[in-house]
Amino acid sequence: ITGKYPNPGPLILLKNSIPLLDGVGPDVLMLNDGQLVEIKDNQLYIEDKLYTQGFRQSLESVYEKMELSKDNMQESLERFVDNTLFHAERERSLILGEPKIPPLKTQLYGRQALIVVRGKKYCEDLIAVKSYIREIKPVLIGVDGGADALYENGYKPDLIFGDMDSVSNEVLSCGAEIIVHAYADGQAPGYERVREMNLDAELFAVPGTSEDGAMLLTFHSGVELIVAVGTHSNVIDFLEKGRSGMASTLLTRIKVGSILVDAKGVSLLYGGQVKMRPVINVVLAAIFPFLMVLYVSTIVSQLARLLLLKFKLSLGI
Repeated sequence: ITGKYPNPGPLILLKNSIPLLDGVGPDVLMLNDGQLVEIKDNQLYIEDKLYTQGFRQSLESVYEKMELSKDNMQESLERFVDNTLFHAERERSLILGEPKIPPLKTQLYGRQALIVVRGKKYCEDLIAVKSYIREIKPVLIGVDGGADALYENGYKPDLIFGDMDSVSNEVLSCGAEIIVHAYADGQAPGYERVREMNLDAELFAVPGTSEDGAMLLTFHSGVELIVAVGTHSNVIDFLEKGRSGMASTLLTRIKVGSILVDAKGVSLLYGGQVKMRPVINVVLAAIFPFLMVLYVSTIVSQLARLLLLKFKLSLGI
């Protein structure tokens, strides 16, 4: 946490009693997922050997940085806007033009598309649009790890798009069509991984983030509506990812905005909790006509009286 902008992540970790060792340097990126480490004070040990050291954050130190970020946010915002506008001027012809769309097996023209990115509260938002998926049956597009998000929620992605750096082997092999995000110069680091798995894939060369590329791909393929879940669309989102601007996202959303529905945060609008009072009202409303039929029907009324009489006799009343 730098104090340059409000970063809520460290607070979430510390409030859940997860130790946070900050400023440990780039060497920790060489550690493997699941590798056992030990934190002692400000030091990180592996197999009882000192690996690196940093600063042990606490709730007090994080709150102090958060207060500092309020003062620094204006400066960070100005730099972010300047950088965004500078690169937007350079990239506008690349994004606002007509990119070369690869041949697709998935039918996109005239359909709706749901693009899933593994951003903040993506899981809650994906659950919130479950009825939309069931009723409309849009083309399901997972952007890198977003494909895993779909799979984990019981959906098989129709198309996987991105750098292929955070999608699992299992989901990559699920049978979805694969489109690898390539740089503007045609280089595509993710293509090698796909080929090593003996999977077929096409390339789509476009500047910007993979989620921008997914939107442009669907837009130029003729979809009638794009629904996005978990996307990154504001200053904090990009600063948390270490990006100093959002030129491609700005240009992309200007281009596709007329058919884009950003469902980010839709789960916050309605919690979806069922309250008992409306349920009781519905049940009573359903029972009332039935009771009225019993009351006005002579045959049913007599039958009810006979059953009641038999019940009383059996009890000796």
